[in-house]
Amino acid sequence: MITRIVKMKFQEQYISDFKNFTKDIKDIIRNQEGCLHLEILQDISDPHFFFTYSKWNSEEDLNNYRKSDFFRNIWPQTKKWFSEKPQAWSVNSVV
Repeated sequence: MITRIVKMKFQEQYISDFKNFTKDIKDIIRNQEGCLHLEILQDISDPHFFFTYSKWNSEEDLNNYRKSDFFRNIWPQTKKWFSEKPQAWSVNSVV
């Protein structure tokens, strides 16, 4: 199992758009093959920052999702709203 953390910073005028967008797609992501868990988090001290925290059966499952038609359709829309390049990490638990 792997955990994927993505940090995104949004332009002020798109914060509510992103929140509404994620309400519509979160269950679709959660139902992707190999997705075990998904949370979408907002920073409490700077509301421009959001994080996705997801758990996947394997890196292969994550990569299949990232290559899916669904992802290829939603990512361009989300990218338009960023104010900085997102950062992403795939990590394993060590404890």
